[in-house]
Amino acid sequence: MQAKIKSRGADYKVFNDSIHGHIQVHPLCIKIMDTLQFQRLRQIKQLGCCYYVFPGASHNRFEHSIGVSHLAGMLARTLKERQPELNITPQDVLCVEIAGLCHDLGHGPFSHVFDGVFIPSIDPKSKWKHEEASVKMFDYLIKENNLKEQFYAHGLNDADMTFIKEQIYGPLDKEDKNKKYKGRPENKHFLYEIVANKRNGIDVDKWDYFARDCHMLGISNSFDYSRFMKFAKVMKVDGEFQICTRDKEVGNLYDMFHTRNCLHRRAYQHKVNKIIETMIVEALVLANDHLLITGTNGKELKMSEAIHDMVAYTKMTDNILYELLNTKDPKLQQSRDIITNVLSRKLYKCIGQTSPKDDNPRALIPEMKEELVGFQQEELAKLNSSDLVILVVDLNYGMGSANPIDFVRFYSKYDPEQATMVRKSEVSNMLPEKFSEQQIRVYCKLRDKESIDQATHCFVQWCESKKYKPKFGNVEPEMTPFKPEPRPQAKQNGRSRTRLSL
Repeated sequence: MQAKIKSRGADYKVFNDSIHGHIQVHPLCIKIMDTLQFQRLRQIKQLGCCYYVFPGASHNRFEHSIGVSHLAGMLARTLKERQPELNITPQDVLCVEIAGLCHDLGHGPFSHVFDGVFIPSIDPKSKWKHEEASVKMFDYLIKENNLKEQFYAHGLNDADMTFIKEQIYGPLDKEDKNKKYKGRPENKHFLYEIVANKRNGIDVDKWDYFARDCHMLGISNSFDYSRFMKFAKVMKVDGEFQICTRDKEVGNLYDMFHTRNCLHRRAYQHKVNKIIETMIVEALVLANDHLLITGTNGKELKMSEAIHDMVAYTKMTDNILYELLNTKDPKLQQSRDIITNVLSRKLYKCIGQTSPKDDNPRALIPEMKEELVGFQQEELAKLNSSDLVILVVDLNYGMGSANPIDFVRFYSKYDPEQATMVRKSEVSNMLPEKFSEQQIRVYCKLRDKESIDQATHCFVQWCESKKYKPKFGNVEPEMTPFKPEPRPQAKQNGRSRTRLSL
């Protein structure tokens, strides 16, 4: 017979989090945290290579995961107390907290650099994402640490464990064309929107990393998640239960996605951060066949193969960089040289950036390199296409070219039972006309003045031929309009006074 979940009391542990203050953590979450599989997140930077650009970006996936768990439980309990008719059980709340805690278990070295850049560089056809590894690591964590009985002791069963994994990954059966969730019935599908909201991207994962990243980066955060919780309400929309909010909160949500955009522009997609990512990935790709990780039954695996073996993957953290740096293997000399250049700040030079007009510029990168070197001047240094790096950067509100607010439903003070859309035109005429853009950035691997001058000349001529507007490497994207010059002061009786317009 399964035991009931204990009330929040002495068996909970209290953590003093730098963002959320003192938070209580469920004893089963503590059991999960006290495993090697979870503790490895202490060695994986939340912002990957951003730490090499922003000295404050030293926080890790470990503290972020605790924060997401805290916010997930907070939102689930808020809905439970406000709407008893939803029949949210203590088991539901605990499962949501565990999903928040474990949603990033599958991240590899340097977070999104690993699954978003390194793995595609090894296998361009790969569809592997860190969420897949998170589910495998969750299963491995439970098995390796004999935690299944602990789950049962706290009132959770196999269906609950399925529910936890579905919150992280989505429907587990990818062969199911209907993509049905099996962990919870349809009247509780709104619970899947708490940790990772596939509907519109409004979830506690973002709430924590917005607050945490802004705090560590020194960037202001205008989004107030606690206010969103005050107005969150589950309503039936087109036959499905989903989390809605008050119509007056639409401005708060636009602030949330604006914060996301600012973080990408100013930090995640920073021109120096992106080239450090590129150089580290080059080092990892060169090392992939030679730096082997011991996996299940002592089998030696490449880094790109370790994603399928949780014994090996547990050992893979940001420390891989220093393992490469400290090895004496001559086969890894090229990787060591690149890492040494990164650490000594001998980076590839950003020549400039521009906005493309092509629908799929990534597919045209090899062609663009050849076009660029075709504009060389004879009197300057000779460049090869291999001397150039071209990166295509995506900037959006999280849903490509779509406005994510179009996928949110709102209720009003005067009709609280009716869920409706709020059109952008009903909010403000000052909101973005477009919700996505791309930038092409050109870098030169050679650092001598002649090569940089040649690359700059090629970039300018190439932009002119394409009718693109060039921005050069030392110019950051303009974030806000320049403020007008102050009006001249008029002198009166020997004193100056400021003209005021009333």
